[in-house]
Amino acid sequence: MLLIKGGIVYSPEYLGKKDILIAGGKIEAIAEEITIEGRGLDVKIVDAEDYYVAPGFIDSHVHLLGGGGEGGYSTRTPEIQLSQLTSSGITTVVGCLGTDGVTRSMAALMAKARGLEEEGISTFCYTGSYEVPVKGLLSSVKEDIIIIDKIIGVGEIAVADHRSSQPTIDELKRTIADARVGGILSGKGGIVNIHVGDGEGRLKALMEIVATTEIPITQLLPTHINRSIDLFKAGIDFARQGGYVDLTTSYDPHNLKKDEVKASKGLRLLLEAGINIGQISFSSDGQGSLPMFNEKKELVGIGIGSTKTLFTEVRDAIIDDDIAFGDAIRVITENPARILKLKDKGRLAAGMDGDLVLISPDRLEIDTVIAKGRIMLEGGSLLVRGTFE
Repeated sequence: MLLIKGGIVYSPEYLGKKDILIAGGKIEAIAEEITIEGRGLDVKIVDAEDYYVAPGFIDSHVHLLGGGGEGGYSTRTPEIQLSQLTSSGITTVVGCLGTDGVTRSMAALMAKARGLEEEGISTFCYTGSYEVPVKGLLSSVKEDIIIIDKIIGVGEIAVADHRSSQPTIDELKRTIADARVGGILSGKGGIVNIHVGDGEGRLKALMEIVATTEIPITQLLPTHINRSIDLFKAGIDFARQGGYVDLTTSYDPHNLKKDEVKASKGLRLLLEAGINIGQISFSSDGQGSLPMFNEKKELVGIGIGSTKTLFTEVRDAIIDDDIAFGDAIRVITENPARILKLKDKGRLAAGMDGDLVLISPDRLEIDTVIAKGRIMLEGGSLLVRGTFE
């Protein structure tokens, strides 16, 4: 059992100074004062006095097996390790495949996700990769979502990108329809995570699908919409029609494209455009490659995405863009949990999973991370590492 004492609790809405009791990996109670001393219980006390206490972070787009390969075999990025996630405040992660769905398979992605779960955090997966038709584990997208517990949706499917499989509108419709029905029948989100490249098509294919089918716009989650100002503007139009938009936090600080929109600034601009905060999420694209192509689509450089940027951009939104802490933290807690239908995640309340992050209010730095009631990071020091770390 854990008793977190005297923290300034954001659920993510502000609750004030509270104690939080965690037992069996779940939040048992949140109250102004919880006292259990003298009852013969084995309880660890965590002093959270003057710390912000927030839900554990959810990163809805991470290349658990690594990504890249656009420059040949030597440019394949490495697998992620547990400590990279927990030191970033991430207690729940959604794994995906990207450009390479050949040397990295769904079976390997599932094994990696299950390994990270054994090491202490919560994991889920999208089925497929950039490619359409989707290559999953079973005979169809629908089957993958209904039958396999960890698969909650499809992605990342690429559009408006020279690396995509150039799917037709009808191919995309069928994939999204199957994901929706699979989600309905299994009680999962069935979300289709869409990688949007820098092509002129931008979100036109998605808008056409919404206009010509009965599929709700909320079945789609376009990501990387801050890669250019034109795509960002298209994302605003998409959100104005009720859609969700996901901003990528990883970027190369030394090679920020002139029209790329930093995620923290993008959050402010979306809110100024009248977009509801509940429609916005951040994800890191962690361990994915950050390839740089010239006008001829030739690779001229490559970097790697970092999960640490997830909270860095939230912090920058608070400090540099004047976003309230409770609003900023929603884009990596409550919002992705609701969008993806992760029912026990994203909020601090009795009955929810015991996933918490303690943050110093003065420096806005991660101090302590608790995943499913287990302390993974305390005082900025790792207590739990992956099997081979």
